[in-house]
Amino acid sequence: MKAMIQAVQQRASQFDRMILTAMVLIASIFPIELVPGSPPAPKGADGQYSGRQGQIVLVKVPGDDPQAEVRGTFMGRTLSLFLDPRSGEAPGYVGLLGLDMQDEPGTHELAVDIKTGDQTKHVSLNVLVVKEKFRVEHLKLPKEKVDLDEKALARWKAEQEQVKTALADDSRVKLWQGGFQEPVGGKRTGIFGSVRIMNGQARNPHNGEDIGAPMGTDVLATNDGVVRLTVDHIFSGKGVYVDHGLGFYSMYFHLSEVSVKEGDQVKAGQVVGKVGATGRATGPHLHWGVKLNGARVNPYALLDLPFKGAIQSAAPETVTKPTSGVGLSPP
Repeated sequence: MKAMIQAVQQRASQFDRMILTAMVLIASIFPIELVPGSPPAPKGADGQYSGRQGQIVLVKVPGDDPQAEVRGTFMGRTLSLFLDPRSGEAPGYVGLLGLDMQDEPGTHELAVDIKTGDQTKHVSLNVLVVKEKFRVEHLKLPKEKVDLDEKALARWKAEQEQVKTALADDSRVKLWQGGFQEPVGGKRTGIFGSVRIMNGQARNPHNGEDIGAPMGTDVLATNDGVVRLTVDHIFSGKGVYVDHGLGFYSMYFHLSEVSVKEGDQVKAGQVVGKVGATGRATGPHLHWGVKLNGARVNPYALLDLPFKGAIQSAAPETVTKPTSGVGLSPP
């Protein structure tokens, strides 16, 4: 009797092992939840980054397949990543993550999908957005320079739609190479992110850098790209929008002359226009702006990126009160 009980127990033990082996094999082919209710992997499990509002964060995920499509999502915006071009660095895909000047401070997830053929690998990164302390500027200007009548307001809205439409489709390839160049040297007379109080009325934060320079000074492309749009707008005056690929655009406003046309390919350091005071400006200067994956970022952050060939300029002197021209922020 005892021998029979032992035999039954042995067969039951063998059966249990067979069931367990089968479950493991099935799970390796079809990813199922073996333990119902088990929590998913925590967000940010694959890495941590941080940066201040208006800055650019260089993010990196592992991989080396040149055929892979690597895209991320951050706060509703899309980020394209590409193979790291830097020599001496570990293989991986890098991306320029723009933190908008008004992104909510705190920790947010950057979810990255690495798609190779029919397979997709998910990577979750945490990005801490640190609040930046932007300055406040009080300006007193003639009323006609600040307020828009009904006709001017309609024109401004139409111009906004023109820009939105022109920049709606991002180039799917990276057009820029190496480092970045300051488009013109001079004093920064309008500081990125500053809140402007014009005649006692708060306006939108300044989304670029105003650089004071003599009328007619050459304005250079910050890097390689394609001219996506040239304009003559009520606020920005004569301007040029350059598409550098993968959702990265640079802008040059208040020009006295535009030296390129839409569709032109430009190289870093190529003249795209000349410093002027067109649009609503108080004097000759360049408004230099950058939009990265839809985020408004400080253009000078480009010069800090760790890519070879960066043309570092002497840090322009920051002035408390404009001694040259400034551009006027729209409503």
